[in-house]
Amino acid sequence: MHAPDDHAAPPRHILTPSTLNRLVRGLLEDALPLVWIEGELSNVARPASGHLYFTLKDGGAQVRCAMFRPKNAALRFKPADGMQVLLRARVGLYEPRGEFQLVAESMEPAGEGALQRAFEQLKAKLDAEGLFDPARKRPLPRYARRIGVITSATGAAIRDVLSVLSRRWPLAEVEVLPVPVQGREAPPAIVAMLDKASLAARHDVLLVTRGGGSLEDLWAFNDEAVARAIHACAIPVVTAVGHEVDFSIADFVADLRAPTPSAAAELLVPDAQTTLRHLRQLQQRLATLQQHRLQALGQRVDHQLARLQAQRPQARLARDRERLAHLQHRLRAVLRERRQGERTRLDRLHARLLARHPQQRLALLKQGLATQSQRLRQAITRTLERERQALQQAARTLHAVSPLATLERGYAILFDNEGKVLRSVQGVEPGTALRARLADGELPLLADKHKPSKPNG
Repeated sequence: MHAPDDHAAPPRHILTPSTLNRLVRGLLEDALPLVWIEGELSNVARPASGHLYFTLKDGGAQVRCAMFRPKNAALRFKPADGMQVLLRARVGLYEPRGEFQLVAESMEPAGEGALQRAFEQLKAKLDAEGLFDPARKRPLPRYARRIGVITSATGAAIRDVLSVLSRRWPLAEVEVLPVPVQGREAPPAIVAMLDKASLAARHDVLLVTRGGGSLEDLWAFNDEAVARAIHACAIPVVTAVGHEVDFSIADFVADLRAPTPSAAAELLVPDAQTTLRHLRQLQQRLATLQQHRLQALGQRVDHQLARLQAQRPQARLARDRERLAHLQHRLRAVLRERRQGERTRLDRLHARLLARHPQQRLALLKQGLATQSQRLRQAITRTLERERQALQQAARTLHAVSPLATLERGYAILFDNEGKVLRSVQGVEPGTALRARLADGELPLLADKHKPSKPNG
């Protein structure tokens, strides 16, 4: 027998591969919470189970990843090799093979994630400043006469808007205010156009719109300067950016947000056919009310007539009957005139609705311009004729008081040798040289002697 060894080794704790992998998996999941990790996709595979398997890598390492069907069904994009993504994942271990892996809870394009965070930060900032306050949102005009559309002049959005507006309410004048709607140049261009339209105050309402696209494509409408320009605009602003599921900062600031450009056009104007049907319904109601009123008045007249007949004053009855007939005739005439007037008014409104087509309106404006031009020319001619006659009259008046007119009647003006007019014979010595001014010239004279004039009487 061997004596017992006091320094015997402790018993070994032997693990199986399954136990080891389970232990490591538990340690990893307990030690590491959900993490955010960014990298490039490769080896993307989606088997029949619907689960998504891929490798996430950077320049120095890679890690295998899995995203199970309930999670990847909510993705808004299709993952592909080479795509840069941002994952939110749990760190774990795939026990059957002992492979380290990440189990993804969510995935988004890496750039879009940064944009989304910037979006949320700006949204919170502007909301805190009160730019989204519902109390400051203004109502839209019920019948907008002039609409400014701030969008790309060549995009699908403007075609949809113009088509809906022309179909629903052709009376509205639509002015396209072209701007780029994506890229670096888009935000300052949109801001400048909003400021210009607000200062001009030509429009009843403004529509800021573009078609659908990615978050990067729509980013111009998440710009802070664009949001503040919409807030400062003196004209109500409607936005329709992207599709129904897309929301931009501009949508929160605007007075009204529409899900699509076409929906925005429908919100901006009423439907002409609906309005016309409403007018016809009002016409029918008016005719019915008038008929009921006429019947009530007729019954009242019959009642009064019965009372008169019961009193038997023949002469008075005859007079009253004649007066009643006259009043009935006048009543029917008035009612006919009122019905005719309402019908004429409705026809006129319908004609105005049809006549406000831009081509017809342009023809009327040209005709009005020609008429005003003709009136202006006639007014100028009459003014020139009045001025000419006044000038001739002034000339005749001036000629009547002119000294030259006196000379034409046989008088003369005497001047001494210094050119002074002689008004008296005093001071003129014999032999003095004189000049006589006549109507058709001058005569040199020589004074012989002077003879004072005799007093009258």
